[in-house]
Amino acid sequence: MFRGCRSSFAAAAAPLFRRACIHCTLADACNPQPAPTPTPAPGRLPAEASPDLGSRSRFASRPLPFSAFLTDGFGRQHSYLRISLTEKCNLRCQYCMPEDGVQLTPRSQLLTAEEIITLARLFVREGVDKIRLTGGEPLIRPDIQHIVGRLRQLDNLKTIAVTTNGINLAKLLPGLKTAGLDLLNVSLDTLVPAKFEFIARRRGFHKVIEGIDKAIELGYEPVKVNCVVMRGVNEDELLDFVEFTATKPLDVRFIEYMPFDGNKWNFKKMVSYQEMLSAIRQRWPELHKLPSEDSGTAKAYKVPGFRGQIGFITSMSEHFCGSCNRLRLTADGNLKVCLFGNAEVSLRDVLRSGATEEEVLEIVGAAVGRKKKQHAGMFNISQMKNRPMILIGG
Repeated sequence: MFRGCRSSFAAAAAPLFRRACIHCTLADACNPQPAPTPTPAPGRLPAEASPDLGSRSRFASRPLPFSAFLTDGFGRQHSYLRISLTEKCNLRCQYCMPEDGVQLTPRSQLLTAEEIITLARLFVREGVDKIRLTGGEPLIRPDIQHIVGRLRQLDNLKTIAVTTNGINLAKLLPGLKTAGLDLLNVSLDTLVPAKFEFIARRRGFHKVIEGIDKAIELGYEPVKVNCVVMRGVNEDELLDFVEFTATKPLDVRFIEYMPFDGNKWNFKKMVSYQEMLSAIRQRWPELHKLPSEDSGTAKAYKVPGFRGQIGFITSMSEHFCGSCNRLRLTADGNLKVCLFGNAEVSLRDVLRSGATEEEVLEIVGAAVGRKKKQHAGMFNISQMKNRPMILIGG
């Protein structure tokens, strides 16, 4: 709905946008440009309800172009929404959470399940067809199965995915699969139990392996395994992770170490994609590259004869900003249009103010319209103030 145009009530929306934006450093960025007079706004969105937004709009059933609200100034169409369900986690991974922890947002300021579904429905009707649930650790949220089930009911939502540390996966996955979970990413940075405890600052290696095995048993193929590679920590396990794909339907994705608040990033600890690829090809010179999706984040490779495959997420050394189709919604309801950007806008506040669906879309459209062509580069990012990864949601 509301596709193909940016109908605007800019004079009314701009003050609301300025109140909502908590990190923006561009003085003129929060002033949406005037546009033609809008269609009269439909009913207002209650904060604690998830109304059928489409039933109020005469545009809902019309096959229209991809939403202008989700299209940025460089023509990138954002059809992928990542929603963080919680800031809490049962691990304390070094690259994700500062050693001394983080200050958690009061529960009353976090999105409720109904608010999550309300916003998800609005994004889906504007063109989002994939939603990934993240955290913190999403599987520690008690209503995770309920949320997946509600998302599954949204028309035109093709894919529901979860990124998890795997600790509770074996226990919860059967119910999540029944509720409608399509895809699964499991974070695992080492195949050595003692090193797992060093990286995660908690025990749990065997539970993660059990969760991966359960996912394979339930027919998830491939199961994506996310491995953040850090020099001096786990770069010596690259070949072991490739071997891990020999007999299992896994897609192991090696992720370049990225800077976030409190994770003590420095360039010397980052192992680049080319360095990883070179080390793996010394062992398997027959490794070949696979076709990649237009908006995919991973450069995919496969060893002939292996059941699974590997990939590289090269955010630092070879960014893929030009094909980015992702938006992020934090657990406290802030919209981030770039993982590495520090500009945010609170959709929670907009929603709880009683805003109409069109007003919410105006705020979203203004934020998406300000998205930059690419991130600032790893050295500049390392100097920028941003949330710790756990408070963003991968």
